[in-house]
Order: sequence, then C-alpha cells, then structure tokens
Amino acid sequence: MKAWRLETGAPLRLLSVPDLTPRPGSVTIRVEACSVVSYLRQYVEGKLPGYNPPDGTFTPGTNGIGTIAEIGTQVYDLSPGQRVLTTGSVTAAENVPEPAVALLSMTADPANAALLNDWPEGTLAEVAMAPVSVVTPIPAELDDVPSERLAVITRCLVPYGGLRRGRLEPGETVVVNGATGDFGQAAVYVALAMGASKVVAAGRNRTVLDRLGELDRVVMVRLTGDVDADANALRDAAGGGADLGFDMIGGATDTAATQSTLAALRRGGRLVLMGSARAPLPVDYTQLMMTNREIIGHFMYPADAPAQLLKLAAGGLLDLEGIQVAAFPLDQLDGAMDKAAESGGPLVVVQPN
Repeated sequence: MKAWRLETGAPLRLLSVPDLTPRPGSVTIRVEACSVVSYLRQYVEGKLPGYNPPDGTFTPGTNGIGTIAEIGTQVYDLSPGQRVLTTGSVTAAENVPEPAVALLSMTADPANAALLNDWPEGTLAEVAMAPVSVVTPIPAELDDVPSERLAVITRCLVPYGGLRRGRLEPGETVVVNGATGDFGQAAVYVALAMGASKVVAAGRNRTVLDRLGELDRVVMVRLTGDVDADANALRDAAGGGADLGFDMIGGATDTAATQSTLAALRRGGRLVLMGSARAPLPVDYTQLMMTNREIIGHFMYPADAPAQLLKLAAGGLLDLEGIQVAAFPLDQLDGAMDKAAESGGPLVVVQPN
C-alpha cells in the first residue's frame, strides 16, 4: 500500500509499505478521505514546540472516513465493510485516576509516550489501523453523503467538546470568539445544531463574518481590539449578555478579544478556553466572583463526540454543507498542506486514488 512516512529530522515521503494487519482490539480501514490539519507542514518540519511525535518512522494523520477492511481479535461489534469515522484523540482504557491520553500518530505528553508509540500509524495512507475506541460507525442515513463531505465532522469535534464542556443548553446564547478561524467557523455550526437560540460570531475577517452572518440565528461582530468597546458590542449583539463564551483564538499575541468575550457574559455565564493564545489572560478577581462567571479550560472532546455529531448530521441538525471542502489526491499532500494553512479556508482532505 501507499503511505506517507515521516521520521524526525527526515523529509516526509510517500512510500510503498507492507499492508497492515490488525492487532487485537483494532481494525484496518481503507481510507476514503483524510482530513489535513492546518499545522501539518509545521508539524512535519519539526517547528511545533511541545509536540512530541512517535519514535521511529510513522504515518501521520489523525482523522478520516473509510471502510473497515479487516478486524482484529477482541473486536465484537464492528465488521468488515462498515463505513466508519476514525478520530485521533484516544484515552487508555484503564480504571486509574488519570489514564494516558494521546493524539494518535501525532503527539502526546512525554509521560504518555508509550500509548503514542503503540499506535503510530495514521490516516495519510491507503489503509490505516486504529484502536476500536476511536472508530465510529456512520449511520445509514448518511450513506449517500460523499466521504470528503462527511469529513466535515472531524473539524467539528474540537468545538463540540468545548461547547459540551461549557454545558450549552438549547435556547442559550453563545459568543464564538475567533469565529473566522477553522475551528471557530465549525463552532458556529455546532452551536446551532446543539440548539443555541443565537450565536454571536466574533472576529476580524470581514469576508468570513459576512458569510456566517447569512445564517439563521447568527449575528456578527467585527472586533476592533478595544476591550470595552468590543465587550459592549458583543453584549448588545447577544441581547444583553451571553450565556456561554467559546474562545478559539489561534496564536494570538494578546488576549483583548478574550477579555471582551468574558466581559460580555451575563451573570453566571461560562467562558470555555480552547484556543492557543500566547499571552496571559488578566482576570479581575472581584468582578469574576461578584458576577458568578466561570472560566473553563478544555482540551479535545469526549469519546462519544463522533457518534453524537453523526447523529446531529443524520437528523439534519448539523449542516455539513456550510463548511467548504477542498480535496486533493493522496500524492499531492504538499499542495494540500499549503491550502490547509490558509486562515479561514476550507477543510482540506486528501483521498487515495
């Protein structure tokens, strides 16, 4: 089979490698569409501080849509021929206070390196192997949806995890800070699917904001960087204050927009932080206490997130057509990585021939 192979300090190469045989508790999957993360080029060039790749040579790629080719032993409900979604966030199945976690074929905390090294083969290949805990059958209602379009689910996983951690309830109002970025745009669609009565899309990219502003129940606010002015604009757009703030700013060198989002919350509102700001977030201790607001840090998504999002899509609640998709052949990964790095661009997928 063909697979992209990577070794620390060496270039990424498309090679012919032996077919994979499923291990106990795993399946092999014929990949039909593999999502390309925006930071993949930085990752393969070793330019992401804090990312710890698997040892040796491996195939990157965390998420994908495909069909089960073979099942290993200790697999009881999945079967060959099933169309599935495979995802990258895995938690070890051990009944301990803090089980190991990893982003398969990508990175893990050094303390969890053993888990990462057990599963180094990702989805940038014709065939992938994955533990059954990250493999989710696709409902029959979505049989006619092309795999590249179904891959939109993979972009929705992270914001779904944050919105759920923030206890979003139907009828509540949400401010999405960083709504013009990849995950921010997805957060708008996920919040609508989860029943938000209003989503305030906040960002600076006018083109993306205008597109989001055309959606029902979405209002847009173009941020200026003035904390107080932006907070007032967000509160007004939310109808007097938001129930939930979802912060997905990427690589920001200041936290002005996050401060504005926090200040736009109503009494008892919650703010979920899932972005990658590079500056401290100043917090007024007394104000936070007096307003009963919460600040919640969150990473990734729960194990049942893929199944829940697929249900929302199958029920017509999650719009899979709203996010643009750009597809590349497997052997054109270089161009796919460039396209994926475009801020506010489409979801990029690569597809084996």
